[in-house]
Amino acid sequence: MTREQLESIGIRLADPERPISTLSGGERQSVAVARAVYFGARVLLLDEPTSALGVRQAETVLRYAVRAKKQGVGVVLITHNAQHAWAVGDRFVVLKRGEVAVDADAGRITLDELVRQMAGGADVARMQRDLRDLREDHGG
Repeated sequence: MTREQLESIGIRLADPERPISTLSGGERQSVAVARAVYFGARVLLLDEPTSALGVRQAETVLRYAVRAKKQGVGVVLITHNAQHAWAVGDRFVVLKRGEVAVDADAGRITLDELVRQMAGGADVARMQRDLRDLREDHGG
């Protein structure tokens, strides 16, 4: 049953009997997604699921989140990585100090704007300008 459920969303583990503690971070996250889907979750709340993963492992987790979404499961991805959000998101909400700063469907915001909003917008532009000025003041 474990193998069947994992494979239904494209997860292939060499040995589904292996203890979770021996799996990689990406495999652990993927198994968590499969478990939620199997037990009938209507919504997956993924809080920084890729933060401690390498590029390939992060891709694997995001792929399984998309597959769960295609099976009718709502997926909420909380992340500081705009590229990860952009790759799988249908709608983006950016919070700043507990307030909604952006609430936009994917077709109504560009990746550059999403990055700018997530990074702090004007604050980041000011920081970049200040650092550039500092570098120029010191001959760099």
